Amino acid sequence: QVQLQESGPGQVKPSQTLSLTCTVSGASITAYFYYWSWIRQPPGKGLEWIGRIADSGSTYYNPSLKSRTSISRDTSRNQFTLQLRSVTPEDAAVYYCARVALLQTATGVTTTFFDYWGQGTQVSVSS
Repeated sequence: QVQLQESGPGQVKPSQTLSLTCTVSGASITAYFYYWSWIRQPPGKGLEWIGRIADSGSTYYNPSLKSRTSISRDTSRNQFTLQLRSVTPEDAAVYYCARVALLQTATGVTTTFFDYWGQGTQVSVSS
């Protein structure tokens, strides 16, 4: 089966950069018809989509976070990485990586859904 595993520091100081890596097994991050995404959930709040990287390497980000966000990949290690710069306490959350599947309907319309998720990693922001 496909498995995703987040890794990185559990605590980051304010104004510094958060770097998280998602290691994928059971699937290639260069395979067609899949995107690879980062999502987070602050305490007591809902899920927030951060951004994604496609099989081609193209990226797209949540406009509210775009100025501080970079997603990259290492195809030799089958990993993709999130960098979130200038963090504040509001960035504290559980961070997830997840795969986005692209599905063509019978009418030819492409839809998307998250088919596999990592277990999540808790990130705190404090001095």
